[in-house]
Amino acid sequence: MTLRVAVLGTGRIAELKLLPALANTSGAVLWSVLSRDAARATEIAKKHGARSPTPGHSDLEALLADDELDAVIIATPDKLHAKQAIAAARAGKHVLCEKPMTTSKEDADAMVEACRHAGVKLGVAFHLRWHAGLRKLHQAVAGGQLGELRHMRVQWSFQAPDAQNWRAGTDVGRWWGLAGVGTHCLDQILWFMEPHCGEVVEVKSMITRQFFGGPNDETALVNLRFANGATANLCSSVLFDAPTCFELYGTRGYAKGEGAVGITGEGRMWTNQGPWEFSPVDPYAGEIEDFAAAVRDDRAPEVDGEMGRKNTAILVDATA
Repeated sequence: MTLRVAVLGTGRIAELKLLPALANTSGAVLWSVLSRDAARATEIAKKHGARSPTPGHSDLEALLADDELDAVIIATPDKLHAKQAIAAARAGKHVLCEKPMTTSKEDADAMVEACRHAGVKLGVAFHLRWHAGLRKLHQAVAGGQLGELRHMRVQWSFQAPDAQNWRAGTDVGRWWGLAGVGTHCLDQILWFMEPHCGEVVEVKSMITRQFFGGPNDETALVNLRFANGATANLCSSVLFDAPTCFELYGTRGYAKGEGAVGITGEGRMWTNQGPWEFSPVDPYAGEIEDFAAAVRDDRAPEVDGEMGRKNTAILVDATA
């Protein structure tokens, strides 16, 4: 089965990462594209080889009415995710949603329930789970290489030139740095720590908004405590550019990385035993391949709606 996929949204990540990855993914093909501008949708669809006879749309209802369409990848602004995902589910289309899954616990619950009721898959696009080095490390940690986990730290920042980005406001977004990159840091923490340390039982944060003076986070420091007493913290920011980094500490060793948390699939990693070698792959292709396989094999995507809901809930609690 080859999954015929529509991409909703034609922003930076859709253009630079999702659409090229879809073109190089086995098991899925680009079928159509949605944009606010129908001409742009058609242009982008043709540029990336969309297979539908009518590949460009500005109306979601018309796109979803296509009986040959199997699934959608939602890459629109965050506050649009829930409405679009629920509409797709009701139309019988599987849903792979960009992060964060949505901007409220209530919308997250509604998305999960709509997809469950419709019998369609709901996945969330945390591409770092398919970074070759991080995935190899995750398997090593599961095998006990670092012993019992005690602490993890993840940092990802970028320097915004001004507050013109849609994530800086509240019309279609709720978080700025946390939605752009912090949600990925949080997913890495949950992915590595939760299977060994239990659920997050405490969330404490410090949020700054004073440099641009807008409503959303500029720098966010979020501390987590797990059920067994292990801890984690993340830093996301739009105020400075710095190498991304992670640190993972256990009773038998540690692992660190610089540049691995990012959008390229590359970076440098090492442990207390020396360099951590890996061959870079496209993590965006990995997440799409997993989603297509989940539909084909009738299983949950590796990052399902429940995990997306958990991530959203922690972001909500951290900024309450």
